[in-house]
Amino acid sequence: MRDAYGRTLRTAAVLAAGAALLAGCSSGGGGDEAKPSRAKPSTSAPGTPTTSPTAQGFTPDPEKAPRNAADAKRIALAIVGEPDDWGPDFVKRSPYLSAPGYWPVLDTDCAWEAGTAPRSVLYSVTTYSEIPAAGGKGPLRVATTVTVHRTDTDADWEMASTLEEALRCPEQELRQGERITGLKSLAVPYGADENLDTLMEQGSYLADAFKGPQYYSWYQLRIGQVSIAAVVKGAPGRTPAEGNTAQIRVTGLMQARAKAQLGATS
Repeated sequence: MRDAYGRTLRTAAVLAAGAALLAGCSSGGGGDEAKPSRAKPSTSAPGTPTTSPTAQGFTPDPEKAPRNAADAKRIALAIVGEPDDWGPDFVKRSPYLSAPGYWPVLDTDCAWEAGTAPRSVLYSVTTYSEIPAAGGKGPLRVATTVTVHRTDTDADWEMASTLEEALRCPEQELRQGERITGLKSLAVPYGADENLDTLMEQGSYLADAFKGPQYYSWYQLRIGQVSIAAVVKGAPGRTPAEGNTAQIRVTGLMQARAKAQLGATS
């Protein structure tokens, strides 16, 4: 418990630092509850992904590395966040799990559409939760995604591609009636070889169902060949601090599970 708490504190520190840096050039949070982690190599992505252990104190066990889609599915479902991981007031949305094979792609017009997962991905799953609307407050909707890649390098490429998307499309259409604007990204080289191990996106969330912009926050990190992400979509009456606290909580728990599943020691 003590070690898991320490990991949560480190996650909170990264989120707080990222929020402070991004606040100078953006108002609100960024990310998309519908988009999974991306894994296609890109020649224009920042840096050159390399294979190495990531996150402080992470030592993978080669015997526990996923070998096929069945292994990857078991690991992903053991890691991905559930409503209680966000906080006591969260419940499942309907649908709760993403459809098998679900993989959105950001097109050339900066709109998200259905796509096909690359061969570098063994398995990916997204769960959807929320605090329902009540007391004059809108629904606080959140999601977590876990993607298991074939190699560490594939996962590293995903981080670079995610960063590149925000640079290419600071305004994105999530789906009809929902979009984000002023999207900014902050990548934190956390492990060895300057890998992009932690990524935070922030922007303003606009929805036809709400008046005015809301905050939007996407936080993603990788541990070996596994990437995890948590996204919060703001709503009227919900404060950024409320969403940030829940995001820190769920990310810390998923990070601890990922290390345990991959046989890490601290």
